[in-house]
Amino acid sequence: MGSTNNIEEPVPPTTTGSEELQVLAGPLLNYKGMIGAQTGSKVWQGSVLIVTKPAQTQPELRVSLRGPVRPQQAVNGNSELPNGQADGVDGASTATGAEPRTISGERLYSDPDKIFWRFTVEVPIQPFEAQWDYTISRVRYLTRGSNRHPSTETFVVPSQQQSMRIMFHSCNGFSVGTDENVWTGPVLWNDVLRFHEKAPFHVMIGGGDQIYNDGVRVDGPLRPWTDLANPKKRRDYQFPETMRADCDKYYFDNYIRWYTTEPFAAANAQIPQVNIWDDHDIIDGFGSYTDHFMKCAVFRGIGGVAHKYYMLFQHHSPPPKSTFTTDAPQTMESQGLEGTGADPLQTKGAFVMTEKEEHHSWIIGPKPGPYVAERSRSVFMQLGKHIAFVGLDARTERTRHRINYPETYDLIFHRLDREFSQLQGEIKHLIVLLGVPIAYPRLQWLENIFSSPIIGPIRFLNKRFGLAGGLFNKFDGQVDLLDDLDDHYTAHQHKKERKELILRFQALSKKHSVRVTILGGDVHLAALGRFYSLPTLNIPVEQDHRYMVNIISSAITNKPPPPAVANLLARRNRIHHFDSETDETLLKMFDKVPGPSVQVGKSNHATMPSRNFAIITESNSSPQATNGTSAPPTNGHSATHPNNGEKKDAHYPLSLGEENAGTQHPAAAGLATSTYNRYGLDVALRVECNRGDIKGETVGYGLSIPALGHEAPSAATA
Repeated sequence: MGSTNNIEEPVPPTTTGSEELQVLAGPLLNYKGMIGAQTGSKVWQGSVLIVTKPAQTQPELRVSLRGPVRPQQAVNGNSELPNGQADGVDGASTATGAEPRTISGERLYSDPDKIFWRFTVEVPIQPFEAQWDYTISRVRYLTRGSNRHPSTETFVVPSQQQSMRIMFHSCNGFSVGTDENVWTGPVLWNDVLRFHEKAPFHVMIGGGDQIYNDGVRVDGPLRPWTDLANPKKRRDYQFPETMRADCDKYYFDNYIRWYTTEPFAAANAQIPQVNIWDDHDIIDGFGSYTDHFMKCAVFRGIGGVAHKYYMLFQHHSPPPKSTFTTDAPQTMESQGLEGTGADPLQTKGAFVMTEKEEHHSWIIGPKPGPYVAERSRSVFMQLGKHIAFVGLDARTERTRHRINYPETYDLIFHRLDREFSQLQGEIKHLIVLLGVPIAYPRLQWLENIFSSPIIGPIRFLNKRFGLAGGLFNKFDGQVDLLDDLDDHYTAHQHKKERKELILRFQALSKKHSVRVTILGGDVHLAALGRFYSLPTLNIPVEQDHRYMVNIISSAITNKPPPPAVANLLARRNRIHHFDSETDETLLKMFDKVPGPSVQVGKSNHATMPSRNFAIITESNSSPQATNGTSAPPTNGHSATHPNNGEKKDAHYPLSLGEENAGTQHPAAAGLATSTYNRYGLDVALRVECNRGDIKGETVGYGLSIPALGHEAPSAATA
């Protein structure tokens, strides 16, 4: 966090003749975690955020239990039936702690133009999957979507025996220059809401780029800086208070615009979100340009401003007291662990809450990042009965040559080890969120071309005559795609760090008998990568702690890459030898194109260049076989791959859960769970059918990820 120096709290401006709250954005619903897992009296924790015009009235939120999701639904203590459902118990009569309660809003941040209000919500987890209503009194919505806002919103909490039903997305915005009319805006959120109505999501995970702020350099206050032709002048450009204030207004206005855009706004009010950030939440490529350029005043300045509104809008947490400006030396050098020093110009007339203590979901980095002078904030929480989640903040500490500090990895793995030890085998699955894919085709040959001397003459002609203008970015004069390639875990400079990270997850999985599944976005296409033990080791996937699936879902809103790029990646999809015991590759799971507007090579079944999101549901069905494995989800279809039950070609299914992966798999529907593996995960990649369809309808491609049957070593042998 920023400095905690005491700053006089200003008196908010008075209202003008009305006690009504004028809402600029919200409500935005977040999930914070569960408490009481060891005591058996579990409590769901979350928060609701609204942004209002200045007012003296302190808002209040009323939360009440509506009842079971389905009228006859309830759960008895021993139920392990699909979706955590059981019959025979009246949900209303078994409710605990369900009395309506009123929660006063806390002022997170205010200045003369706006106030951020947070309501901290805690509700007891019921024996049944429960609907909770919340109402914010005396509000009037001023922005787009105001005609949608009902007086009462509803969210759903899983039962005591359920794991959460998860929706995962990334890249929820448009890159500069994209024709938003052609791509019909964020229409896939319509499909998200349709699924939510059929079978409610308990949480939605944002994998980064929840908002695109790149326009700050095109039609925003950075335009004069971007237009400078000389890279040295751009590096030396100052970031005075006037520019900081202009950027502050730009980022705030862009958040208000995007977070009130339907149907995204409707999803934010009903589905609790958990987020990490990536470069576009700041600006394209942030952290992956050359070090001397990233240290320039403008990059450090916008990094601070973007972090401020990321903390407020996406985490409902107070930001630092001040952000970087060249007018205030105390903001230009890190103030130890406190980050940025307080600037009297910025704090005049403003208020920033100081948290009494950090929330237990945070894993806070050991020291400030190099370009955003704040400590990284990864998150850990339990997603219902059997699933744990960790999201790595892989942007705050990022440089071109490093993603996270070694000390940060230590903090993360120490936390995971401690949590799993305390939960004593209750957690069957760990979902890991990374900003970019980690099991992905290598493109080092392309990096080598872009970094080679042959680019030099082309760069010279670009500077003098504008030749190949689209090839080079306007920040540091490098090839425009190079920052994207440098961002990847598979980039050559991240190779060692990537390997150490995967090995640590393998060791964690083996020690605690927890299956690890990785989420990644960023690349604007759908795919599914896997790490797995070498076939010569003859380890079934169900017992293979090295088997880790990387669900790649991107983008839910931004346009996909050209088909040629997806086809190139598919051709580069070789079986890669990660180490002497582990291989990796993408699964060929796209058995057909989702619709006529999606173009892809006939031989490409591994990468799908169409907008998409993912649905992840625990399979609570009982095993069907008697030999320790479950019946394959064939659904009447036979396997079409050449493996014949053996691991010969890992581009094709490695396990029963991967049999018929694609549109024929039961999990593809994104609704019912399959019968493959108890405590496993069913995954549906929901892919847009037709560009331009405002309904945002999707086709599903499914597979199942088995729980790990490996027995954890005893304390004596661990």
